[in-house]
Amino acid sequence: MEYGLKKILDIVKKQRGFDFSGYRSPMLERRIQKRVLATRSENIENYMEYLNSNSDELNHLINVFTINVSHFFRNSFIFEYISKIIIPSLIQSKIKDKDHNIRVWSAGCSYGEEPYSMAILLNDIINKEEVDIRTNIFATDLDKKAITNASIGTYGFDSVRNVKFGTFQKYFTQTENKFQLDPKIKKMVQFSFFDLQDENRLVPPDSIFGGFDILLCRNVLIYFEPEYQKIIFNKLYQSLNKDGYLVLGEAEVPIEGFKNKFRKEIKCCKVYRKIG
Repeated sequence: MEYGLKKILDIVKKQRGFDFSGYRSPMLERRIQKRVLATRSENIENYMEYLNSNSDELNHLINVFTINVSHFFRNSFIFEYISKIIIPSLIQSKIKDKDHNIRVWSAGCSYGEEPYSMAILLNDIINKEEVDIRTNIFATDLDKKAITNASIGTYGFDSVRNVKFGTFQKYFTQTENKFQLDPKIKKMVQFSFFDLQDENRLVPPDSIFGGFDILLCRNVLIYFEPEYQKIIFNKLYQSLNKDGYLVLGEAEVPIEGFKNKFRKEIKCCKVYRKIG
């Protein structure tokens, strides 16, 4: 399978420009096998022939590689912590430093539930406190289809199942079996394509200079081999402001070389603060 995997990844990179070579091989092999079965190919060699002769199959394969699973306020404890501790602390610090901007990056934003959840929290708190703070929320993903859907802001029940009733009433409009997000919240988030493995760019081009106060990169690093995790962690560290917050997935921790550059803020979830 190893030789076949390399050939398939070469096809994807050559034809679409996506480099999945940093992803964990067992995960890629499992997802390729799904397409082998779905196309009724006898083996990996037959599947490669099918891939080369059917242009639509490349789309299906990339979609399988970039499976997106998310919903609003996923892991509600983390969002409560951000709401009750991190954002109020940031606001106080910003007022003291006469800095009126809070910058957030959602790296690996999937269909937008995570950055929109952040937008809702920030909107609620800033309005309640009546402070002069502007927000810049950047959301990036490797999956262009997911980004397009995210910018529309329409979701099914599974995406909104963790939204509290008051928040749901305030920010969503139901149309049949779909739920449309308030345009005001949609305008707070800027979506764009960005490859975290791109060694030529430190931050999303739309953000211009980085300087993020909160950076969410949850359940992204688990897909990458250690050597590529190092590239990504360097981006995360360099793009955060001094004392900025990094939020990782439950199965993720700072890797070797970065363990002393982040301080864990709370025992029960993966929220870290940049040191230095």
